[in-house]
Amino acid sequence: MKVAILAVGRMKSGPEKELADRYFERFSKSGPAIGLEFAGVSEFPESRSQNVDERRRDEAMRMQGQMIAGSKVILLDERGKNFSSQEFADKIATFRDGGQRALTFAIGGADGHDASTREVAALSLSFGALTWPHQLVRIMLAEQLYRSATILSGHPYHRA
Repeated sequence: MKVAILAVGRMKSGPEKELADRYFERFSKSGPAIGLEFAGVSEFPESRSQNVDERRRDEAMRMQGQMIAGSKVILLDERGKNFSSQEFADKIATFRDGGQRALTFAIGGADGHDASTREVAALSLSFGALTWPHQLVRIMLAEQLYRSATILSGHPYHRA
């Protein structure tokens, strides 16, 4: 199953990008053995529209245009469901084992996701009720994808 990340906003060079890249690289190396192929990160600049609804719509159109056809979409959203790492890994395994060919994680802009993106999402995921900078969300997602691969392969990285 291909796993792609779509993100509004660009990650600049620096320690945050290096850390996210390190975990994405680990995931890309550990995933294939358990049927998970990292398809990469696609970034989109934030919309310059003047009002919130227009920005959300603009960002949603660009993001949805890049989604892999037939992909299950998981939104990263502070209002989403909180999972333990084991539950997150189990959810990914359920999609994979159910014959899903692609999974897309969507990180919205500063104003959040448009209703049209919410409608196509199979799941809304939260990393807690706190608001996180997009750079940290990307790092946390990268680490949790790697952790999921280690959980599903029985590697000792994850210790519950």
